[in-house]
Amino acid sequence: MHGNFLLAVTVLCIARLCPAMCGVDPLTCILQGDPQPPAFFMDGDFIIGGAFTIHYSMKIENHTYTRRPQPLECSGSMNFKELRYARVLEFAVQEINNNSDLLPGITLGYNIHDSCASVPMTVKLAFQFANGIDPVFNYTDSCANAAAVTAVVGESGSTPSISMSRILGPFGIPQVSHSATCSCFSDKRQYPTFFRTIPSDHYQAAALASMVKYFRWTWIGVVRSDSDYGNFAMESFLKAAEKEGICVEYSEAYFRTQPRSKLKRVGDVIRRSTARVVVAFLAPGDMRLLLEELSQQPPPPLQWIGSESWVSDKEMLRFNMCIGAVGFAVPRSVIPGLRNFLFDLSQDHLLNSPLLTEFWEKSFSCSFKKQTVSPSGLPACDGTEDLYALQSPYTDTSQLRVSNLVYKATYAIAHAIHGIVCNNEQCNKNIKVEPKKVFNQLKRVNFTRNNYSVSFDANGDPVATYELVNWQLQKDGSINFVTVGRYDASQPKGQEFSLIRAVIWNDGSEKVPVSVCSVSCAPGTRKAVQKGRPACCFDCINCAEGEISSETDSLDCHRCPPEYWPNKDNDKCLPKPVEFLSWDEILGIILAAFSVAGSLVALSMTLVFYKNRTSPIVRANNSELSFLLLFSLTLCFLCSLTFIGRPTEWSCMLRHTAFGITFVLCISCVLGKTIVVLMAFKATLPGSNVMKWFGPPQQRLSVLGFTLVQVLICVLWLTISPPFPYNNMQHYKEKIILECSLGSAIGFWVVLGYISLLAILCFVLAFLARKLPDNFNEAKFITFSMLIFCAVWITFVPAYVSSPGKFTVAVEIFAILASSFGLILSIFAPKCFIIVFRPEQNTKKHLMGKVPSKAP
Repeated sequence: MHGNFLLAVTVLCIARLCPAMCGVDPLTCILQGDPQPPAFFMDGDFIIGGAFTIHYSMKIENHTYTRRPQPLECSGSMNFKELRYARVLEFAVQEINNNSDLLPGITLGYNIHDSCASVPMTVKLAFQFANGIDPVFNYTDSCANAAAVTAVVGESGSTPSISMSRILGPFGIPQVSHSATCSCFSDKRQYPTFFRTIPSDHYQAAALASMVKYFRWTWIGVVRSDSDYGNFAMESFLKAAEKEGICVEYSEAYFRTQPRSKLKRVGDVIRRSTARVVVAFLAPGDMRLLLEELSQQPPPPLQWIGSESWVSDKEMLRFNMCIGAVGFAVPRSVIPGLRNFLFDLSQDHLLNSPLLTEFWEKSFSCSFKKQTVSPSGLPACDGTEDLYALQSPYTDTSQLRVSNLVYKATYAIAHAIHGIVCNNEQCNKNIKVEPKKVFNQLKRVNFTRNNYSVSFDANGDPVATYELVNWQLQKDGSINFVTVGRYDASQPKGQEFSLIRAVIWNDGSEKVPVSVCSVSCAPGTRKAVQKGRPACCFDCINCAEGEISSETDSLDCHRCPPEYWPNKDNDKCLPKPVEFLSWDEILGIILAAFSVAGSLVALSMTLVFYKNRTSPIVRANNSELSFLLLFSLTLCFLCSLTFIGRPTEWSCMLRHTAFGITFVLCISCVLGKTIVVLMAFKATLPGSNVMKWFGPPQQRLSVLGFTLVQVLICVLWLTISPPFPYNNMQHYKEKIILECSLGSAIGFWVVLGYISLLAILCFVLAFLARKLPDNFNEAKFITFSMLIFCAVWITFVPAYVSSPGKFTVAVEIFAILASSFGLILSIFAPKCFIIVFRPEQNTKKHLMGKVPSKAP
């Protein structure tokens, strides 16, 4: 910090501690330094201070410590826009003094200074606002003296405002800034008397983060001014961006007084980056230098996102690389009468103000020197130059964004003073207005001027409202600011940001540019973060089997419920297809056809036997058991139909029990016929009366007894743990097998085992009787049929266990049909063939083998 302000300004405070240091009367001190003259001054009953960055820099003096330091002096180019802000304060004071409703009968004055964005100058001005510029300091009544100003409008920048507020705060002097946006000022412990009419960067950072998220940019670069404004704003933005899931590729800082090498390094970082969106929290001077550096070696097309400090600054429009830039700006406004006031500059007015003189000379390239041609070679100014034809930030009143904030700040102070000295439209200019009273009134200010409301919250901040400004290329080749959206922090959460028209981007289209580290993962995939890189850099991994992701950029895949399975894109769960042996599929139709055909064959043979029931071949083969066997075979064929179709509670119980009982009835009949053959042979032996022990009644009872045992087994099975419909989701992952669960597996295998036991017994007996002497020995056919039966059911067991899904049911039906066809074709087909096609063999003699054989 510049050192001479200690001697020039703070000697007054030192004198308060040690009057003898002043070198005069112990009760009187003389100011040793030179006071800073105001740029604009007007006396009044109450004085408002003003500080604006009218020049960009300050003269730097090399101290030799051999002479008194020179007064601080601003230098460099003039900021015509800041000059307009200073004159807005003048205009507002003049308007208030002419207003009969606000402070009637009281005149406000102003004391406006050029701070030249310098901390030393700002500190000096702060002490002047607090202590005044009287050359003699009277120690006796110093504590009773009020400050030189009631309040201060300014400073423009955050860093100078911090220095000013730290000095004004302890004295209770309120400071109302029109342009200092640093979020740090909301901390009332550090800046208790600070107010502002511009929103805090805390809200702007949140607004920018919301906008970046809205346009789905997740990979950005950020640059900032290396100052309190840039650092605090960027800190708030990075926190907001992190909450929104936005990744930052780089974060660079630069200040215009830093070496050129630093600026070049920042430019190289931007050129090398892969992020196509750059968020810039830069002061206009810093942004101008950065764009000039990038213009020397243009980077790939970039989408600039700007803060309010530069994105609505018309001086930046000359940089074509920023076409399509978007950013939040203070809302535009209209101040009636301001334009005429700014243009009302007489020659006397110009000559009485060094700043206005400098403005006129630089704007029209002339000089007010007395000579016709000034020593600098410039023509003389005569005050008749056409100000209306001048294209200058001073004369540009087309938008009046920050100018309105100066206007509102001035009116806020006036309303605060009004609340102190006025009561029921009666004002007393003799009331002592202390800065602390003005401070307390400012906290309660709430009014509307030109349809613009003014109030402050507990942190001294206004309601945050912004316009979203878009740099759009016009038909005539010029660039203009177009309002495309708004941000209102007073709206409900999530509804603060809104677009009102299309944004034209840097390529001239309405298509939003893409700036991502990795392309979004489509539904059906999940994100896998790349090791050592930000969260926005990831790979897309397909969801595992049975899992889905229904959203873009999903972090995880989710497993479908048990009854569902992913579609082919793995982005939604669909109900699993239910599989069962249905009536309308080919396999079901074929098996049903064979089942019906088998039953028709059995009925046909029954009809043949019934018509020929008196014939020898029918009578010789136990016609009663034959008819019962044909009936049971018909039921065996038909019971296979219960296995086709959607399993239900009743069909599951019916299919297994019907199968078990009908097959036992069938095997019992075959077993009876086999026993009859054996008994018939024994009965032919001399003295044998075996047949009386196995006559028709005994045959019926044996069939009934064998069948009742199976019925009892089935009743116990159905009572204890019956079969039931079951959704099998273990065998296949992608589909549900609708099947009949056995309930009790023991019951099923006991039913099957009992059938097998009878079949084996029948096979053994038939095998023993196969060579008995007879012309038509039925035991041979029974042996062959039992051989087929046993072979089918032996192969059934492994096939049944290993067959998947509906094929398990198909195997069971096939076994039923195959064994049934084996029995009916082996036992009854030869008899029917003889009856129908060889009737000459259907005689008792032929059966007894008494027919002589023909000679060869």
